[in-house]
Amino acid sequence: MNVNAMAPDRRGFLKCMSWAGSAMLWTVAAGVPRSRLITEAEAAGGDFTFAQVSDSHIGFDKPVNTNVTATFQDALRQVAMAPARPAFLIHTGDLTHLSKPGEFDTVSQLLGGTGLRSFTVPGEHDVLEENGRSYLNRYGKETRGDGWYSFDVGGVHFIGLVNVVNLQGGGLGNLGNEQLEWLERDVAHLGASTPIVVFAHIPLWMVAEDWGWGTADGARALSYLKRFGSVTVLNGHIHQVMQKVEGQVTFHTARSTAFPQGTPGQAKGPGPVAVPPGALKAYLGTTRVTLVRSDAALAIVDHTLAE
Repeated sequence: MNVNAMAPDRRGFLKCMSWAGSAMLWTVAAGVPRSRLITEAEAAGGDFTFAQVSDSHIGFDKPVNTNVTATFQDALRQVAMAPARPAFLIHTGDLTHLSKPGEFDTVSQLLGGTGLRSFTVPGEHDVLEENGRSYLNRYGKETRGDGWYSFDVGGVHFIGLVNVVNLQGGGLGNLGNEQLEWLERDVAHLGASTPIVVFAHIPLWMVAEDWGWGTADGARALSYLKRFGSVTVLNGHIHQVMQKVEGQVTFHTARSTAFPQGTPGQAKGPGPVAVPPGALKAYLGTTRVTLVRSDAALAIVDHTLAE
């Protein structure tokens, strides 16, 4: 596919943040990402920007959010009305809640309404029917296996991975040997200076193993990327902003557009979390990522729907 036309390990560093319109600018110097908080205006001058949304869960109707379609519409409206129009949109899974045809139809209609080209990967809620065929019939064109693929934009190599089809013990994500061998071949021809953006539903790093918030064979996938000077990994699934920097790899998870989940170490377990009346949009949001070619930086900006 080509669109050129257009719980953590003990030695790792885990930092959890809940941002409200702040941004983190990642500047790669000698292969090491360095960060600082910036304003939206500072992040707007790059060569191109793309947007990330995640976990729209169309079909969910519990009390924490009885109208997830409306909040997803709000998120897409925020993306479409951004001062710097994104080049495209990435959805990092759980488009639907129960994999129903009508839910997929709603997602497709809303994504199409943005006028942006959309790239998706499935979440575990998208593969509940027909062994994932419902998802693949709509979003699997030009993909391989269970829906993985890659493409290039502006000198950046994007890789969409699927880690929700054969979940491991405790609900951990799993990529599988076939996909991992494909990944190794996919990046073999690339120069080490090529910026890499990987996106998948479940985090590739171990956020909370006992909650299933991690990918069992994620380390093997990352081993194929260790020679690259700039690797950004975008995920959803956990419905909150978390980040980790490990060597040259920046991990970043996105908020949901449907409902928040608890924080490891604070909540008893994963699942929807009720919030004070009128405060829901402060817990939901979108992400914009900008490539700034002049200093090889990726600026990652999270926005809440309350802004």
